[in-house]
Amino acid sequence: MNLNLQDPKLIAIAAAVIVIIALIAFMIVRKKRRSTTADLRQKFGPEYDRAVLTHGSERKAEATLEGRKERVEKLNLRDLDRAESEKFSRDWQAVQSRFVDSPKGAVAEADDLVSSVMKARGYPVADFDQRSADISVDHPRVVENYRAAHAIALRVGKDQATTEDLRTAMIHYRSLFEELVQVVPLVETKAVA
Repeated sequence: MNLNLQDPKLIAIAAAVIVIIALIAFMIVRKKRRSTTADLRQKFGPEYDRAVLTHGSERKAEATLEGRKERVEKLNLRDLDRAESEKFSRDWQAVQSRFVDSPKGAVAEADDLVSSVMKARGYPVADFDQRSADISVDHPRVVENYRAAHAIALRVGKDQATTEDLRTAMIHYRSLFEELVQVVPLVETKAVA
């Protein structure tokens, strides 16, 4: 068989094949992109939407969220053991009981206690923005509460927080605290006889 590369039919067939291959590649990339977006929306929940608003586009937000995941994967995070969890829970009860007599002091202590729990779990705690970004990876449903509580705690120092604000801050801190101190139950393995 003799192929004539000048034959218009052959050129049309080759062009059609190239177009079909390009369309298939486009559809695969598009499907993968949708899958990544869906996965990130599922994992980060409202934090995904916040990142889109902050960064102005889904692509930039997704790159940021992926970067957070990679950063947190490199951290040496751990669960608390039962004794640590119980100690921190007692500390929380003490902080909460002081709220009635000293709401401002209790909010400051709650902020410090949450930071202590994070540190015990292996989170870096030096910078609040980085801390909240790191927390968003494993606790995306409560990270906004954490940001709101921290913002109120900052307003306390300027005498710009009402008692209701302080109560709200304690509730927000508690939501993150409870997630951080959860003890993961050990799964018993049974020997097969």
